[in-house]
Amino acid sequence: MKQPLVSIVTPNYNCEKYISETIESVLNQTYVHWELLIVDDCSKDRSIQIIEKYCKSDVRINLIKANINQGPAKCRNLGIHKAKGAFLTFIDSDDLWLPEFLEISLNFVKKSEGFVFASYHRYDESLKPKFKDFIVPTRVTYSDILKTNSISCLTAFINIEKLGKLYMPNVLYRQDMGLWLNYLKNIDYAIGYPKPLAIYRIRENSHSRNKMNLLKHQWAFYRNVEHLSVVKSAYYFILWMKNGLLKYAN
Repeated sequence: MKQPLVSIVTPNYNCEKYISETIESVLNQTYVHWELLIVDDCSKDRSIQIIEKYCKSDVRINLIKANINQGPAKCRNLGIHKAKGAFLTFIDSDDLWLPEFLEISLNFVKKSEGFVFASYHRYDESLKPKFKDFIVPTRVTYSDILKTNSISCLTAFINIEKLGKLYMPNVLYRQDMGLWLNYLKNIDYAIGYPKPLAIYRIRENSHSRNKMNLLKHQWAFYRNVEHLSVVKSAYYFILWMKNGLLKYAN
């Protein structure tokens, strides 16, 4: 029986320091029938040359160059559009998968409605533990994700042959959350794998470390992307802040 193709989407912008480790973690997967679509957002460092070297050595790796700098949402959406696989997953250009991520996710998704995700390690830039492992819930609904986004872009795994291709909203923050919510409007829940299958690299200068800025964008997400009422937005916003404190309690 022919093995299904898994499409992997990676946005890249000036990530020469980490992109090799990310690609190597894909190459080290025990499941080998995949395509890696790296969408470069007009990088100004050497990451393009590094990616091109990998493309020459492995035909499964493909570089897509954006014409203008357009941000992570449009880059990921371009990758989704180009994806040829029956399954879709994502890995950012500074994160890593453990070797069995694809194999386990592919088997695990068969037990679901078509959408699964996994727990992960949380390390610093030098790949040393920074926070305790993030252990995901066994299942999440649309309402659950509005309260706290337990699905990392790093471990989401979607059967697009079954659920179809959906796209991320074009916003600077929470674009991945927008995609998960779009899928969860059509299914009852996504299910979580309890053991860590990936490494999320926490970088001090990343957008996600500016918490006050994130709060502003979180409110805007409820109102402008999900079009929730002021009352519902306030309800979920309060829960989001509470759960955010718990998420990063070490």
